[in-house]
Amino acid sequence: VQLQASGGGLVQAGGSLGLSCAATESEFRITIMGWYRQAPGKQRELVATVTLNGDTNIANSVKGRFTISRDNAKRTVSLRMNSLKPEDTGVYYCYAAVLGRGPRWGQGTLVTVSS
Repeated sequence: VQLQASGGGLVQAGGSLGLSCAATESEFRITIMGWYRQAPGKQRELVATVTLNGDTNIANSVKGRFTISRDNAKRTVSLRMNSLKPEDTGVYYCYAAVLGRGPRWGQGTLVTVSS
């Protein structure tokens, strides 16, 4: 399974951006999809994930501002980011837990929030 992410870019604080990610190879079941991010000089951290059943796990730092959604039929996951802050700046990685195959990561997409 490969993950192809799109979206991101440069936005002013308070603005909005969207990220999307599509998984290839439909013969493998994906249990969890989501997004992680890595800010400069920091470790990669969870942003939000969603299970097949739609249960979400959202980081406290983005709760109420970010919304994650998933389309199981299309094997896509999206992240809508509102009220962005400079501390949201980082490389955002799409993530998928593939049943029997382990974790998969997308190539990373840069989000820059200017103050």
